[in-house]
Amino acid sequence: MTHFRPDRVGDQIRRGISDMLARGDLHDPGIGFITLTRVTMTPDLQIARVYYTMLGDERARTDTARALDRATPFVRRRVGEQLGLRRVPEFQFRFDDSVEHQDRIERILRDLHDHPPEPLFPDAAAPVTEDTAIDAGRTDDD
Repeated sequence: MTHFRPDRVGDQIRRGISDMLARGDLHDPGIGFITLTRVTMTPDLQIARVYYTMLGDERARTDTARALDRATPFVRRRVGEQLGLRRVPEFQFRFDDSVEHQDRIERILRDLHDHPPEPLFPDAAAPVTEDTAIDAGRTDDD
């Protein structure tokens, strides 16, 4: 359980905005299908950074960002009513590209697994057998 107040308030804000999206309270057609990934709060609870991800190209991402900027005052007012905070933080919607980075790393790892690179030192990759282990211990003086 989270005991740090900014984390608790951030979770409540995320739930409130998610509920609004699920109920269809935001009627702006520019807001595509988005998923809220997290909300981070400044320690003084003045700013809430709302991170989201979505499917679509760069144009859809830009349209959604503009629509979220237009909807911010409405969202802030509604969430403030739900939470009953004395001062409702400013909302900053930001696209969360960490999911894309995660997918990229997963693709690289999968590619490495499917197509392992050639060893830099081919002899070093050869399995060690009893004969090669004995030969490795001999010198010309033997």
